[in-house]
Amino acid sequence: MMTDGTPTTLTDRIEAALQDVRDPNADLSVFDAGFVENIDAADGEVTIEADLTALDGQTSTQVVQAMLHAVDDVDGVDSVHVERTTPSSEGQAGVESFDHVVAVASAKGGVGKSTVATHLACALAADNDVALFDADIHGPNVPELLEVSGPVHSSEEGDPLPVRAGDMDVMSVGLMESGAPLAWRGAMAHDALEDLFENTAWRNDEILVLDLPPGTGDVVLTTLQEVPVDGVVVVTTPFHASVSDTSRTVELFRDNDVPVLGTVVNMAEYVCDCCGEPNDLFTGDALSDLDAEVLADLPFSHDLQGTPAPGDVPSAVSDLGDAVSDALDTAGEVGVDPTADIRGLPPQERKDLVREQFTALDSDESFVLVSDRDPTPVGQFLGRLAEAPREAFDPFEVRRATPSDWVLETVKP
Repeated sequence: MMTDGTPTTLTDRIEAALQDVRDPNADLSVFDAGFVENIDAADGEVTIEADLTALDGQTSTQVVQAMLHAVDDVDGVDSVHVERTTPSSEGQAGVESFDHVVAVASAKGGVGKSTVATHLACALAADNDVALFDADIHGPNVPELLEVSGPVHSSEEGDPLPVRAGDMDVMSVGLMESGAPLAWRGAMAHDALEDLFENTAWRNDEILVLDLPPGTGDVVLTTLQEVPVDGVVVVTTPFHASVSDTSRTVELFRDNDVPVLGTVVNMAEYVCDCCGEPNDLFTGDALSDLDAEVLADLPFSHDLQGTPAPGDVPSAVSDLGDAVSDALDTAGEVGVDPTADIRGLPPQERKDLVREQFTALDSDESFVLVSDRDPTPVGQFLGRLAEAPREAFDPFEVRRATPSDWVLETVKP
């Protein structure tokens, strides 16, 4: 380089040309973004070694084309080639490397599960190191929702590398060979997912959002057995059939010892573009039968039909991210101050403790019972103690708070 700043050597001229090639995600030059690792310019034949694994497939291809175009116009360059490299260390392989795994499930398709999973991951990414795994083997929609694409590259150890959506890792069966996942069945689907669960080389390591297939088929059950899921968010619409199926799905997760963080009611309402009035898309009060906390009511809106970005989501989804974070902190806890806790007690001691605590209450005082089995039959015993019919207890609510804990809440007549 001459003292006036004019590039003199071929390498200097190549570097100057590459300063004009930008990383579209960060608006930095490929040098400032750390993509260019080495330039070999011998006799006009140029090889640029670049690590583009931080970019998704489509963006990395665009950057490579821009680099080729910029360098090809440099005086003294006869040919140019960009050689993709991968870092020598790619972090932890396998889902066990994450601090938390949050699954997103639904009882049936068409309720917006993948949309919720994708937006939730982007919401959590505002304050956490987040990755998104699309395990919906028969309908992998996450790549399209995030506008990312393959190919999936391998680390030096041969492990598949996720593509990047901003600072978020994304892995999906839809990023593999085009069209092939849609035809996978049985053991083939199981083997494909198991390989990705065990071997994907994640860069992020705090929260993994796992988009499960709809329903309760083999892939879902296998995932529950093989992946350390800390909690599940179940997506439903307010439609009565969807809510009914969702209630059974909630019980399935609890029966498999997976804490249910709560439910997301999607398409809860539609706000008219013309008058701004909210309108219910579904009639009735089916949600009263849903035995799980509602974390968010999401509207049917244009905002949720757009392309989310890590840390940049509609306010309703941002609130969902906060609710899921709070639920993760308390997953496995009952969350009530019991009047009587009969977990682990022998039958007679259970009965004696309920009698003692209930009879000590005055009329209209709350009674909260925590049990390790369904306490609904206790209602008859309480009726005999209060010398009142079952109908006199209002409210009388029984819910399953964790996979192994039930809560009964009522008021002494």
